[in-house]
Amino acid sequence: MGHSIPRFTLDGVSGATVSVHPFTTEDDLGLTLTRFLDPGAGASEGDVVLLVHGLTSSSDMFIMPEHTNLVRFLHGNGFGDVWALDFRMSNRFPYNVETRRHTLDDIAHFDHPAALRELRRHVGARRIHVIAHCLGSVSFHMSLFGGALDTDDDGPGSGVASLVANSVGPIPRVHPWARLKLRLGPALLEHAVGLSCLDPRFADAPPLSRRRLLAGAISLAHPECREPACHMQSFMWGSGRPAMYRHGNLHPETHVHERLADLNGASGLHYYRHVAAMVTAGRVVRHDPGDPRHAGLPGDYLAHHLANPGRVTTPILFLTGDHNDVFTDSNIVAHRILERAAPGRHELEILPGYGHIDPMIGKNAHVDVFPRILDFLKRH
Repeated sequence: MGHSIPRFTLDGVSGATVSVHPFTTEDDLGLTLTRFLDPGAGASEGDVVLLVHGLTSSSDMFIMPEHTNLVRFLHGNGFGDVWALDFRMSNRFPYNVETRRHTLDDIAHFDHPAALRELRRHVGARRIHVIAHCLGSVSFHMSLFGGALDTDDDGPGSGVASLVANSVGPIPRVHPWARLKLRLGPALLEHAVGLSCLDPRFADAPPLSRRRLLAGAISLAHPECREPACHMQSFMWGSGRPAMYRHGNLHPETHVHERLADLNGASGLHYYRHVAAMVTAGRVVRHDPGDPRHAGLPGDYLAHHLANPGRVTTPILFLTGDHNDVFTDSNIVAHRILERAAPGRHELEILPGYGHIDPMIGKNAHVDVFPRILDFLKRH
């Protein structure tokens, strides 16, 4: 089936100088950083912005050509050196559909520290601001609060000048239906249905295959639109019709089956188990406290931070749509708790009319959302 927008296209940043920087994690996965440099900006001047995607998405969510994307917006407003991370959750890699049992601890311990080391190799001691979405934000908070990030620079206790967290941060909270799916879904799908991953493209599978039948059954429960990938994403994450975004916030070229599946691809099921454990705990915790690979990480990342909130003083802007049907009021609660620990350090922005991912990929995000992010970056 044809794509109106090519997959992995760079058309959305056609005016930028683009370079790809591969690096390897300590557990031997190959990941990439992509640099988008505004030709009018100096490669060794000013602050640096690092963009971090969520589970099933990739750096493509920040460079979409169908509207003014975040990279172009930052370039046009004084931040000419923007980097995007593709870590092990990225749909640009095969890791999500392999029979692996990765957790967010792996990302916090191996991916984010390695990415910042590689980034520092190129930008030196310049200030780095991070904008993170979804489980990219959750795992980055785990790195930040768990002490996994290097501190041998002039950053505020972590090497990160500021952090923008979209939708969720250190306190994942979900609707009751989503909680039930998290608790029962992985075992049912793996052992009863025989699937090791979920993919928005299941509707394109051969007729009468388990993938096609599952997609058809899910679409019957989602009469709100005619796009199977939209229905699958609502099943994979959250509780709503749709769950991931508000339909009206997406460009018509975005809300089509092929484009949605390109932007938010397949996910392995083991990540759900870790999210379920954190939802039950009410905060970011290690998935397996007995895993010797992560012995240096705290069992409870948030408690570790709250015990000494002066150790990491990175200011955080918690963003959330007021119709967030994936992680509900997670960022509102996180801001309230961190505000008590360090009054005035962190900020909260509730976005009227927005959901989970549309603050990053919405057609009018450059008007409604990005200026709020820009103001926060410039003040730090």
